[in-house]
Amino acid sequence: MVPGWRPLAEGLLGAESRIDFVGLEPDGRVVIVLVGEAGEDLEMVSLGLAQAEWVKARLGDWLQLAPELPLRSEFGVRAQLLCPSFRPQARAAARALGSARIGLATYRWVENGSKLEPLVEILLDDEEASEVEQEPAVIRQDVPQEASSSRESQPDTPRDEALPSFRSKLADEDLGLTPEELAEFE
Repeated sequence: MVPGWRPLAEGLLGAESRIDFVGLEPDGRVVIVLVGEAGEDLEMVSLGLAQAEWVKARLGDWLQLAPELPLRSEFGVRAQLLCPSFRPQARAAARALGSARIGLATYRWVENGSKLEPLVEILLDDEEASEVEQEPAVIRQDVPQEASSSRESQPDTPRDEALPSFRSKLADEDLGLTPEELAEFE
């Protein structure tokens, strides 16, 4: 994951498509990460906004299910988009929305000794430095067998074992399931 972020979920079904990663920034803001292919950058901006709004509408439910999560719903949801490149139109759209709502980062596979690793470069979102990039940050140590930028070949994300589990505090009888339906869960 991205340094400083706490991973919460991977492959979450969002607004009609999957959200690649959901995490928390150190201040408690929820961040969704969407990974796109070359040429999908403009589409990713609108998809990022739609998914962020979908998640934002559910933050109260998430807090009810996992009250010990240090998420701060008042900060809203930020979408972090990863694509191999971003055209000027996509950068301008993200800049207009502001870095509190959307962030852009490019990724590519680079050789590190005898293996390949993804390299992520965070793009600045402020108007004065839209074309300037920060120092690259390697986000994973594991690498797929074949170097490819497709979603299917990306390495698995490490799980944070200290994460709380979701719970509903519902009893079996609250669900109104038949004994046969309950047996499916055992």
